[in-house]
Amino acid sequence: MSERVNSWYDMNGRVVVLTGGTGRLARHYAVVLSEVGANVVLVDLVQATCDAVAAELRQQFGTEAMGLQMDISNKDEVTAGFARIWDRYGRIDVLVNNAAANQLTVFDGKLVDFEDFPLEFWQDNLDVNLTGAFLCSQGAGKRMSEQGSGVILNIGSVYGVVACDQRIYGDTGINSSVAYATTKSGILNFTRYLASYWQGKNIRVNCLSPGGVFNNQGEPFLSNYTGKTMLKSMADPDDLASALLYLVSDASKWVTGANLMVDGGWTAW
Repeated sequence: MSERVNSWYDMNGRVVVLTGGTGRLARHYAVVLSEVGANVVLVDLVQATCDAVAAELRQQFGTEAMGLQMDISNKDEVTAGFARIWDRYGRIDVLVNNAAANQLTVFDGKLVDFEDFPLEFWQDNLDVNLTGAFLCSQGAGKRMSEQGSGVILNIGSVYGVVACDQRIYGDTGINSSVAYATTKSGILNFTRYLASYWQGKNIRVNCLSPGGVFNNQGEPFLSNYTGKTMLKSMADPDDLASALLYLVSDASKWVTGANLMVDGGWTAW
């Protein structure tokens, strides 16, 4: 690969704040970002887990990864957390609003209908998926404005763009929730608002909307799901990580206010 192309994806020394940083996909994102030299700040609810993942990244890639316990729905914790990040690195180059509350409608092992959907789970999705992204974007955006550059990437979903297809779940005992769909739809215009708000200030804001990721799902869900995609498969974590890297790196330096669908063609027909 040419030096010019390599430079597009070079994240050496850049500080990337990744919320929900110890989740299955987030760990994959953190590895890919570390491979190109980024110092990843893993934000999640349990400090010990954050520290363990950060230590693995430091050992494997020689970066300055950091673990940080933070409840992103708590303004005081977010304010203190971003102050700690700034004090340690003196910069915040990228924020990935990746943390998300439970997206399923299964509670205590039972599938719950919309009519009986618990208010506390609705509120939890609002608190994490929207309020958390709002507070973290305030915390990061303040520093990005001071340094004159930055990238914010919000993680959406196909279900923020189109309706949840009830038919694919059948009798599987799972379903995606109304709260997840509502908040992921909201994150799209949140993205556009911030891109417009910071226009001309060298701060880019985009959204990545993934389709379903293969995680040993059984039949008939797997066939039902893949039958709706043009590529006849579910996503691999690399499919999402490569798109994420594009959106947070200089490869996308003229992209802002956009929503990148990575869904195997699910929403294209």
